[in-house]
Amino acid sequence: MAKLIIAGVVVILLIVVLTTSLYVVDETEQVVVTRFGDVRAIQTTPGLYVKAPFGVDSVTSYDKRVLRIDAPADRFLDKDINILEIDVYARFRIARPRDFLQTLNTEDNANRVLGQRINASLRAEVAERSREEIIGGDVELDESGEPITDDEGNSVVVATNTRTQILDKVLIDVQMDLAQENPSFGVEMIDIRIKRADFPAEVAGRIFERMRSDREKISRRLRAEGEEEARGRRAAAEREVEVILAEADRDADRLRGEGEAEAISILADALNQDPEFFSFRRSLDAYRGFLNQQSTMILSSESPLFRFLQSPGEGTSPDVRTERGEEP
Repeated sequence: MAKLIIAGVVVILLIVVLTTSLYVVDETEQVVVTRFGDVRAIQTTPGLYVKAPFGVDSVTSYDKRVLRIDAPADRFLDKDINILEIDVYARFRIARPRDFLQTLNTEDNANRVLGQRINASLRAEVAERSREEIIGGDVELDESGEPITDDEGNSVVVATNTRTQILDKVLIDVQMDLAQENPSFGVEMIDIRIKRADFPAEVAGRIFERMRSDREKISRRLRAEGEEEARGRRAAAEREVEVILAEADRDADRLRGEGEAEAISILADALNQDPEFFSFRRSLDAYRGFLNQQSTMILSSESPLFRFLQSPGEGTSPDVRTERGEEP
């Protein structure tokens, strides 16, 4: 029984020793093994490794992939003393885990320290640049050097690579700064980028008000130009209407005159063909006009108006009788 207990204790001790003396290195990790603060080994290859048990050796793991730094958003002044709130992120890699352990120790501490270095270098670059250069655009100018505007009166902005140039310069400055550290931080800065560059909240309100006033000014100008254009087109339309009406009246008068002339000509031709019949028709029209009225007319029986009411031949004019060979 005692032998079994001793064997069990030995097995347990072996298990404890194995669990405290073995460690695994993942393919995404790099491990630093220290003994009482001194670095004993650095493992970057994945696998199972052995260390001194019972906490004699300590294992610190670091990610060997590309890591991201989200620097806190800070306020910067450009060369025109405009306040800009810029949010930056960067990519770095732990290249020498021994140095990293002895200086920065943790990734959180690395993010804080490197973020401060990035903002300091970026502040120096922003102070020498204009807002357009920081944003990555510039106002397009014509041949005379005047800004080109669109239909709404806004300046035409073209994309430039000035932001990339700024960030490349910041990256070089940070890399040189890290290279001068002694002892080294053991990191390799890979890339720096701007997530956001904007005006602070308290300044944005005034900017929006100025933008609104500019838009109102543009709208008033466009509205005035539209009204002027409308008046011009309305006046042109009214002139065109007057011209069309005058031409229509002219054509109507001409056609009416031609029609009246043709009617007179036809009437004259008809009268020349049979004057007696024409006189007879005119008399009938006169009879129809006054005989239907309720008025009383007193006329002489010898009035020419009644000559067709007598015998048919008596109303014929002497000239017509002469033409017929009759006695007048």
